[in-house]
Amino acid sequence: MMTVRRTFAAQGTGDFFQWLRDETPRTRNELASITGLSRPTVMARIDDLSELRLIAPASDTASTGGRPSGRIAFSPGAWAVVAADIGATHVHLAICDLAGTVQAENYAEMAVTEGPQRVLGWVIEMAHRLLEELGRPEADVAAVGIGLPGPVDFATGRPSNPPIMPGWDGYDVPAHIQTAFDVPVLVDNDVNIMALGERALNWGTVEDMMFIKAATGIGAGIITDGDLRRGANGVAGDVGHIAVPRAAGQRCRCGKVGCVEAYAGSPAIVDRLIADGLDARTGADVVSLVRAGNLGATREVRDAGRAIGEMLNTCISVVNPSVIVIGGLLAQSGESLLAGIREEVYAKSSPLATHDLTIAQSRAGDQAGVIGAGMLAIEHVLAPAYIDSQLRLRAAASRRGDVGA
Repeated sequence: MMTVRRTFAAQGTGDFFQWLRDETPRTRNELASITGLSRPTVMARIDDLSELRLIAPASDTASTGGRPSGRIAFSPGAWAVVAADIGATHVHLAICDLAGTVQAENYAEMAVTEGPQRVLGWVIEMAHRLLEELGRPEADVAAVGIGLPGPVDFATGRPSNPPIMPGWDGYDVPAHIQTAFDVPVLVDNDVNIMALGERALNWGTVEDMMFIKAATGIGAGIITDGDLRRGANGVAGDVGHIAVPRAAGQRCRCGKVGCVEAYAGSPAIVDRLIADGLDARTGADVVSLVRAGNLGATREVRDAGRAIGEMLNTCISVVNPSVIVIGGLLAQSGESLLAGIREEVYAKSSPLATHDLTIAQSRAGDQAGVIGAGMLAIEHVLAPAYIDSQLRLRAAASRRGDVGA
């Protein structure tokens, strides 16, 4: 215990703040006890966090009539983040507080093919409108999080050869948003932000999980040890192009043969249903047929689930998640898809890896993306390194005598 306390004492205000993120009110003495820091150091760090408006005095609901306890707590409502889930045919925008709670939101049918100027222009315009409705100044925005339906270079926030986003390749999304909001802008692909949103809403204590989006394509968001994994070039989770036996001989849109997406993606299912004489043109039609009890559609979706299960057998051996959440359009067909996935995984993956494995349908639904975009921004703003950097900037501005430092 003493070693842990000495190590923590050497760390900064940002690390100290993490003790308060659970929103539990604590006194200065309690914070000194759990961190191992001296009371003067605790007082100094509380002053720093108060200056950043990240904490505030908590109401003394447990007062016994003596002196107030002087408890302080995280103040998530002091700042806001703009969260945008940009899909192939929609934009979902929300203003969230720093706990990830949606304060206001708007949804529009808009094709990503209309281009970055049009789509991002709507994001900026609607963010201003929602802030005005909430009575919040633009200065309250701490960061912006955006999800895009294609590959993204996370370090730069620029889309990278996105197959369904003409005009977006290499576009400087953060710079565009920063013409209106001079704050950090975090951009990631849609599956990663869906994983963040699903975890935040339903699996907050799970450290190792995968989120599978099953729709036109097949993709995954991978969380291990509580952190999202993007890989060396940002393509971790590109599981749709793992070869599986059921897809043998099937040519994929990527140019290769045998990818799970070529068999289990909604276009492949639609093609098989049309060949069987059924009226299906889109993934939504497939879901409707399954919900209506059509046996042919149900059979095809379940078999697509088995193909996804074949792919997951490989992932489970590498990642060893405790939870796999299935989302995306095809997941709306319900148990048909999940039954096929579970059938394959529990029959063929290692018993040790599947003993405590949960495979569940997404409960976040269409909120996963926008909540995840918010969490992307929030985690950046509340990270120890970012908090400490903001304190250094304020100190430097104060030394220069800048107004508002």
